[in-house]
Amino acid sequence: MTDAAPDGLVVVDKPQGWTSHDVVGRTRRLARTRKVGHAGTLDPMATGVLLLGIGKATRLLGHLALTDKGYDATIRLGQTTVTDDAEGEVVQTRDASGVTDEDLAREVAVLTGEIRQVPSSVSAIKVDGVRSYARVRAGEEVALAARPVTVSAFEVLARRGDDVDVRVTCSSGTYIRALARDLGAALGVGGHLTALRRTRVGPFGLDQARTLEQLAEGFDDAVVPLDGAVAQAFPRRDLSVEDAVALSYGKKLTPTGVPGVVGALDPEGRCVALVEDAAGVAKPLVVFRPA
Repeated sequence: MTDAAPDGLVVVDKPQGWTSHDVVGRTRRLARTRKVGHAGTLDPMATGVLLLGIGKATRLLGHLALTDKGYDATIRLGQTTVTDDAEGEVVQTRDASGVTDEDLAREVAVLTGEIRQVPSSVSAIKVDGVRSYARVRAGEEVALAARPVTVSAFEVLARRGDDVDVRVTCSSGTYIRALARDLGAALGVGGHLTALRRTRVGPFGLDQARTLEQLAEGFDDAVVPLDGAVAQAFPRRDLSVEDAVALSYGKKLTPTGVPGVVGALDPEGRCVALVEDAAGVAKPLVVFRPA
């Protein structure tokens, strides 16, 4: 039997029309293991960076999903859809020719920074244990609560009639479809998303991404090894031999002094654990190298 691919992360350039689950299914065959997961779902219409964990690196994914992301998108003004994107039925059409560049810049600025955003009703958020999109498809009306998100950059790249090309950097949990909806609503003409490409998840960008065709030609070479992935994705704490052994047993260490999750590596550069400061100590969140 062929050995499974090495533990690590794979940066996939997801094709349009594929679900994130579809990509995981294909990758399981290429990686020769069922232990494959993804961080941050992409809608089928979206393309770009989908981060996959292989083997032990699946335990990184919940922490990676909390990082910031980058997107290139196209928003069409003048049309509102059921899904806030091009896959949904158009429910309202208005003339957007009167929207000036100054109007656009003003409302884009309002949607930049720390804002409260109502997710799209066809999102995967659960309402009483059922996905919101499933409730909508069953004919229910779903009203989701607004949640705080951070849009650290919202830039207009070009305008082509009613289509506006934008670049967005935002926190995890931000819906670009909802930005399109809210921008159109603020301009009084409605709007929806017609194209979306994720360019980055944390430090992992399109420059590292491989298409499924490229992965089929040489999967193992595309895997970012676990130790290197941790060093790239998190602040680093170098351990002494003694601390590495203690941490491998799940013991707490002196605080790192760094906010958030930190990768703890032994003197040979191997990741022992992810740790986080709490109550005056560094607590292990995930231990990769048990003693």
